[in-house]
Amino acid sequence: MSRRAPIRVLVAEDVPTVREALEGLLQVERGLELADSVGDAQGAIKAAKRERPDVALVDVRMPGGGLHAAREIRKCSPETKVIAFTAHHDRGTVLEMLEAGAVGYLLKGGTVDAIVEAIEQAAAGQSIFSVEVTGDIVETLVRQLGVQRKVLEKKERQERRIRRALDSEGVLEMVFQPICTLGGTTVGAEALARFRATPRRAPDRWFAEAENVGLGRELELAAVKAALAALPSLPPKIYLSLNVSPKTVLSAGLLKLVKGSEPSRIVVEVTEHAPIADYKRLNTAVDALRAFGVRFAVDDAGAGFASLRHILRLAPDFIKLDRTLIDGIQSDRSRQALAAGLISFAERIDATIIAEGIEKLAELNMLASLGVGHGQGFFLARPGPLPLSAATTPLLARSKRAVAAG
Repeated sequence: MSRRAPIRVLVAEDVPTVREALEGLLQVERGLELADSVGDAQGAIKAAKRERPDVALVDVRMPGGGLHAAREIRKCSPETKVIAFTAHHDRGTVLEMLEAGAVGYLLKGGTVDAIVEAIEQAAAGQSIFSVEVTGDIVETLVRQLGVQRKVLEKKERQERRIRRALDSEGVLEMVFQPICTLGGTTVGAEALARFRATPRRAPDRWFAEAENVGLGRELELAAVKAALAALPSLPPKIYLSLNVSPKTVLSAGLLKLVKGSEPSRIVVEVTEHAPIADYKRLNTAVDALRAFGVRFAVDDAGAGFASLRHILRLAPDFIKLDRTLIDGIQSDRSRQALAAGLISFAERIDATIIAEGIEKLAELNMLASLGVGHGQGFFLARPGPLPLSAATTPLLARSKRAVAAG
């Protein structure tokens, strides 16, 4: 193998006799040059940063750790090819060194020719392994690469699907579910995304997939934009409720979309698609939206601790009781007690309670008796396209008559 300049090699070996032998080899072998020789990881990192060697022979178990040395050498001197040099060849250690950036794994005790050849191959960008370790790790590496390839291919398919939803007309559509007084008057409409593409899946799956490929915020903003486009078609006294994650609340994109619409008719429902790491920052974004007249709702109250924390930190205008709390509430005293507590708390902070997922007459009657004034669910109205009617339907009175007749 011909090179115009000698291959500069850093030796990082804690055993003095081995280190001296390698130094002697590099000093006499034509085409190789000793860049530096050290006995621990910290020395190896400093030498790599200073000398920028072509190849670093790194002892796996030297003081400070060969694993640490390999990682840091790759950071401070990316062109340096790291060869793990050790007397041990257990599979776990081999794979760890490869993951840290080593291009090969060379066992001590090999011939001079094997060492020289390994250095030359590494400098040329080739991977090298001692015969003793090759067979043991090939199967593992092939299996890992196969799994990684499948994961990558799956993620690429997911990204293509999300980008089609973002770029293609007709894939992302919005439907609207009326939010009503329990007497039947429509006061608001929650915008719900639907995806007209294969595979047919629930909207939550689409948004989770978008988040997985780094397009969660973009998809949420696309849904917000589509929903806001329908706002002029809603009756003037009906507000529009939008579902967004905390991350999207923080985005300048949401503020821009809201400012260009009718902010006083918009309610932002804070969902739990992502955890909130900084409530102070979130409250600043919330205040900026509120300054334009936007109101806020906390979704899924009663379903978990996160929603209760949102209530305490965000002081919402609306508190939406989760479907799991409503289901069977007419015969469950625990659910009734929890709902009553949230209703009492809402009154103290001047928030409006909305019961989600009302599907039965008995649920509606119990909620009314507890003091809930607003709700949504299939019993009141199913999601659908616009236009919505703002007419009053005496559902509660009709349901009471039905109970009395029964």
